[in-house]
Amino acid sequence: MIRVLVADDQALVRAGVRMLLQAAGDMEVVAEAEDGAEAVRLAQRHLPDVILMDLRMPRVDGLEAIRRVLAARPASRIVVLTTFAEDANVHAALRAGAVGFLVKDDEPERMVDAVRRASAGEQLLAPSVLRRVVEGFLAAGERPAVPAPTGLTERELEVLALVGTGLSNAEIAEELHVGVTTVKTHVAAAMDKLGLRNRIQAAVVAHRSGLVDAAFRPVRPQQHPRRSLD
Repeated sequence: MIRVLVADDQALVRAGVRMLLQAAGDMEVVAEAEDGAEAVRLAQRHLPDVILMDLRMPRVDGLEAIRRVLAARPASRIVVLTTFAEDANVHAALRAGAVGFLVKDDEPERMVDAVRRASAGEQLLAPSVLRRVVEGFLAAGERPAVPAPTGLTERELEVLALVGTGLSNAEIAEELHVGVTTVKTHVAAAMDKLGLRNRIQAAVVAHRSGLVDAAFRPVRPQQHPRRSLD
């Protein structure tokens, strides 16, 4: 059972999120917070697996709450849940240590999937938000200090391109007709070879190197140097 803390200053939002997650069958909302200070306190008391954190809350805002939670418990998995998807908020939340960013008008299924992926250790962003994050990082010149994606197998290039479009491991597995474990292996191998720390860096590299075009469509890896198939 995935234990979740929901932090949002709107009671109706908290109630709706609670109903949605608990209906999934493998999640339990162990606590609700109406401001950042309460979120920090409840996170320390209940030790949830995943925290859904609104950014704009009274007393202590979501960004500061993220910093305080992670200072006390670095392994916490925090997904930002907000109505606002401005670049500054996205970047600030990621720098503070959030593992994901969802806007409140996303499809309900995406929130359930986000909690599962965060609990499993994945870093995630809604595709609409990922676009702004990647474009912001590229425009600001904030690029990972890694070489272009050379030395990867054709399959690893293909998987990296799909990571760049914002797909989850499960969605990539469905797209390529392979198992999720196989996808995880390819993602881990590609990131290790390129010296990447997270999927956001992987997405930036995929875009920077031309693996993903301007329409967020993966470019076929045969346009890049071929390596042996796996």
